[in-house]
Amino acid sequence: MSNLFWLTDAQMDRLRPFFPRPHGKPRVDDRRVLSGIIFINRNGLRWCDAPREYGPPKTLYNRWKRWSDKGVFARMMEGLAAEGSEQKTIMIDATYLKAHRTASSLRGEKGGRGRLIGRTKGGPNTKLHAVTDATGRPIRFFMTTGEVSDYTGAAAMLSSLPTADWLLADRGYDADWFRDALKDKGIRACIPGRKSRGKVVRYDKRRYKRRNRIKIMFGRLKDWRRVATRYDRCPKVFLSAIALAATVLFWL
Repeated sequence: MSNLFWLTDAQMDRLRPFFPRPHGKPRVDDRRVLSGIIFINRNGLRWCDAPREYGPPKTLYNRWKRWSDKGVFARMMEGLAAEGSEQKTIMIDATYLKAHRTASSLRGEKGGRGRLIGRTKGGPNTKLHAVTDATGRPIRFFMTTGEVSDYTGAAAMLSSLPTADWLLADRGYDADWFRDALKDKGIRACIPGRKSRGKVVRYDKRRYKRRNRIKIMFGRLKDWRRVATRYDRCPKVFLSAIALAATVLFWL
């Protein structure tokens, strides 16, 4: 197949430091297996539909599940982001990711607890909170259920925000506690005030226009079908799909 995806030697060299050490029997060809995992995630295929050029589907799935549980794909993105991000200005925002029925079959306490899937007017979905650098490349991700407010995501990611001069966000993050927390960290907030505020909040409108880059980042992530639609019940596995897409799209 001419449309198959293959990692280059240069890309493999950048990813290899994040691979876990093999124990006992040597692993199957890393390049072939990782390329197959990326192809499946990008196109939203079932593992059994993997092209035979990538080897047995069971091998692909086992590697995907094992490395997801160990957090390997998340470490890839965070490690590469730490090396090359431009963090003088950072941005924060959130987006909704629709959950497929295979992920959202919440049957009582046993099936529904801990999946981070919420019920909203648009159906079952997950909310992805993200922090990006000045160019819109993702640095941090955080997942919640769909009905959770932006404030909750901001509070959860506050302690892990990198050192920066400015933070750009929309008026959904306009809260006094958040502005004060950013000030304590030495970060200047460029956030327009809510319409319900009695006092007008001044902000740098020219700088604020750059916030469209984080929207573009979300759009590119959703080009990957396994990210745009959540098929995985396990939130850690789904977050690995997001981290892998971000690594390939923005950091390789």
